[in-house]
Order: sequence, then C-alpha cells, then structure tokens
Amino acid sequence: MQFSRQAAIVGVHEHETRWAPDKTAFQIATESARAALADAGLTSNDVDGYFTAGVDGMAPALMCDHLNIRPKVVDSTSIGGTSFLAHAAHAVSAIATGRCEVALITYGSTAASHSVAVGTRGRYGVEIPEQYELPYGVTTVGAYAMCAQRHMYEFGTTSAQLAEIAVTFRRHAVLNPYAKYREPITVDDVLASRVISSPLHLLDCCIISDGGGAVVVTSAARARDCAKPPVWILGAGETVFHPEAGKRDFLRMAASQTAPIAFAQAGVTHDDIDMCMIYDSFSITVMMTLENLGFCKLGDGGAFVSGGRLALGGALPTNTDGGGMSSNHPGMRGIFLMIEATKQLRGECGERQVPDCKLALAHGTGGALGTRHGGVTLILGRD
Repeated sequence: MQFSRQAAIVGVHEHETRWAPDKTAFQIATESARAALADAGLTSNDVDGYFTAGVDGMAPALMCDHLNIRPKVVDSTSIGGTSFLAHAAHAVSAIATGRCEVALITYGSTAASHSVAVGTRGRYGVEIPEQYELPYGVTTVGAYAMCAQRHMYEFGTTSAQLAEIAVTFRRHAVLNPYAKYREPITVDDVLASRVISSPLHLLDCCIISDGGGAVVVTSAARARDCAKPPVWILGAGETVFHPEAGKRDFLRMAASQTAPIAFAQAGVTHDDIDMCMIYDSFSITVMMTLENLGFCKLGDGGAFVSGGRLALGGALPTNTDGGGMSSNHPGMRGIFLMIEATKQLRGECGERQVPDCKLALAHGTGGALGTRHGGVTLILGRD
C-alpha cells in the first residue's frame, strides 16, 4: 500500500533517564506515554490503538491496565530492537483501514539498573534452529564480530574506519544533554579500548542504559488538529533475514530488502534524504546498514563513513542524538530512531539540528547480523 500522508507522527517523548533503579520499566513507559500524548495535545482517552514489545509476552495487556486504556487494536510484534519501527508501519495500516485513529507506541527498560549485559552472552535455552549454534558459544557481539572480520577480509576495511563512526556519534552526544556519555573521544581512544570480540573494541559497542520512550501516530485528518506539526510516515519496508537453510552471508542484511520498498512507497531517492537514524548496536552495524540500504556499494562502506560524512555538517548526518553507542541503549533502541528523526524534522534539536531537514530515514535492526534478524526501514517527511 502507498503510505504517503495517510498517517503521521504527532507526538514523541524520550525519557531522560539513563539510570533509574527507583523505577520499573512500566513506570518509564507510562511516563513517556503521558509526555508523548501531551506533546501531541492528546490524552489517554484518545488512544484506540496500542503497540509495544518487550521481554514479557503479556506486556500489552499489562501496559493497557497500567495506562488504563481500552484499545481496539493491539500489536505486540517482536523482532528485536527494530520492533517499534514495525509498530509504526503497522499503525499506519490500522489507521488507513479504519481499525483505529490514534495509535500509541511505548517502550520502557531498566537493563542497566538490573545488570542485563545486553549482547555479551548467549541466550538461555536452545531452540530450533539455534540448537546448531548455541552449543558452540555464539554470542550477539560474536556474531557481529564475524561480520566485521568478513568485511575486513573481503574489502580491506580497517578498525580505524569503524572507529570513526564511534567518534562521530560521540561528537553528536556532546550536544545532547541527556546522552549517557558526552566526553569526546578520538580514533586512537577507540583502538586503545579493550577488545570485546575481535575486531570490535569496547568503544565499537553500544552502551547499556535504562530508558524508554513513546510515539503517537494518528490519521491525516486528526493530525492537522494536534499541537505539533505532523511528521508523515511516507514509506516503510519490513522483513526478517536468516541464513536460508545454511546459505550464510555475513555481508548481506535485511536492509537490502526493506530499503527498495520504503523508497518506492515514499517516491524519493537516496539523494533526497537529509539525515539518517541507523541502529548502531556496533560500529559495523552502521557501516553494513548504509551499504545494504544502498547509500554506497557493498565494500565501499569504509570509505563512505570516513572524512566526516556522517557528522553534523557532513553529507549524511547520522545518529544526531549520539546513538546507541553514546546516548542510550536499553536493549531495544528502535523507538529512539523515530523520536530523534521526528524532532529533527520538527526543527527541535538545538545545537545538533540538521539545517532545513525535510526527509529522514530510520532503519532498525533487531537480532544479530550473520544469524537471524529483523529489519525495518521508515522514511519520514515534514510538511
């Protein structure tokens, strides 16, 4: 279906916490929901669609009780950290078909204060088809490291090129008062940090934090009456990626399938995009995502991310909030991609604002590259 201007994001909120041992994940999500609804000039009484994901399979029912809402549409699609981008796409479909009018998407997590070491160990339990992998000690970070090693082997990519991604995002975090880490770093700092899974260093990896956020999506008719200008969901592509019965490819990812769909729906090209929000679980994730999205050719990612291209003032400002590598990463970061992109399109980002930002791309990856992951690409635009 064509998404163009059928529904819009009208309210967003990113919870300011990065460490909240005094709060539950439900509190963080609820506080974010109230703030996002207020941002839109709406209340919980207006909500008739609810979307969320998390560890608890009953999270939607528990949160509806917590928020005291009675939605007509409930969606708990869970494809890892990109789930919330999928929720936004599903909300557009629900609104376009008249199933709901005001969709609320929420997330809350206390990963840091509950000592959840995201990505550093294997999953508990063995499930088909993971039974053939987990006994050998595969971890999330290990899977991404294999992709980085393959990229280096095939194309001569260097650790210094990967490090420049981390340095750029930290530079953006310096301008974000809520970012967890705001001290500038250099390429040498990244290369000197300890190796977590070769060739990925500590500063190549996302941080672990508490946090949460909320996004409100509504119909075109309703959007015009909201408190803030609408940010239109112009295109969306969604898929899952897997080894295809043993045909494992460490260089290809879901973005290669989702990007053509999203660009076609939006009717725009790569050159039209003013800024990107890319899921940055690790520095290699960003490089490979940009290649698979089609911003550069496969193998050219090292050169593409060099020379300040991804920095504010560069050709393609990316992760202007500091990303998961410096700002926050509570375990599932997709919702923050939409929040920052929306703020950029509304011109609300102060020192880190991309001038005259009209079109933004957000791409989320959930799961692990090199094994199984979900991918969603959204293209957002202002009036």
